[in-house]
Amino acid sequence: MKTPTVTGYPLWDLPTRIFHWSLVVCLVLAWWSAENDNYSLHEWTGYTIIVLVVSRIAWGFFGSRHSRFRDFLAGPGVVVNYIRGKGPKRVGHNPLGGWSVLALLALLLMQGVSGLFNSDDVLFSGPLYYAAEGSFRDTMGVVHDVAFNALLGLVALHILAVLYHQFYRGEKLIQAMLRGRAADREGETAPTTAWLALAILAVVALCLWWTISRAPQPVPVW
Repeated sequence: MKTPTVTGYPLWDLPTRIFHWSLVVCLVLAWWSAENDNYSLHEWTGYTIIVLVVSRIAWGFFGSRHSRFRDFLAGPGVVVNYIRGKGPKRVGHNPLGGWSVLALLALLLMQGVSGLFNSDDVLFSGPLYYAAEGSFRDTMGVVHDVAFNALLGLVALHILAVLYHQFYRGEKLIQAMLRGRAADREGETAPTTAWLALAILAVVALCLWWTISRAPQPVPVW
């Protein structure tokens, strides 16, 4: 039997793959640092997650074809047909997986932004803690906890879905996300230059730094 060859364009460009695996590392670090009261690491991990997610959202509009939202977000009818086993095969995210990507991005952004207003009332206060009223800070504290629990559930479903498609249906999802492409999982157009992704990342990081640098500081108690 002849082994299928891998040719053509990457399905997942380099920025998309770096974003994906960087988030895996950041989620582990965020959980570990919170469990071990390492607030400095937790804070910087949160900044990194915000920059990555906002950059990925921008990449969803300006990036390579299969990384764009319009390529994998489908209407309810298409999603229902996919669940019923109907509809055309897609090389990128399937209709259900596409919406799960959007949900993951939304929860990650909620988690990161709410953390900016968080405090443990003892050792740590987020950089925007003193920029908001008490009721808003309390709400952000609830959002931070709820979003994390929802994120754990969605990540677990994501992993189970990947394992199902990888090992039961024989789709090479992991190989494609590691190498950019795999047999029967290749892109249809050339990827957008990675320099654009780097420029977006830099702009987002600078905007976050500017916002944090202008945040109100606590009033000293003498």
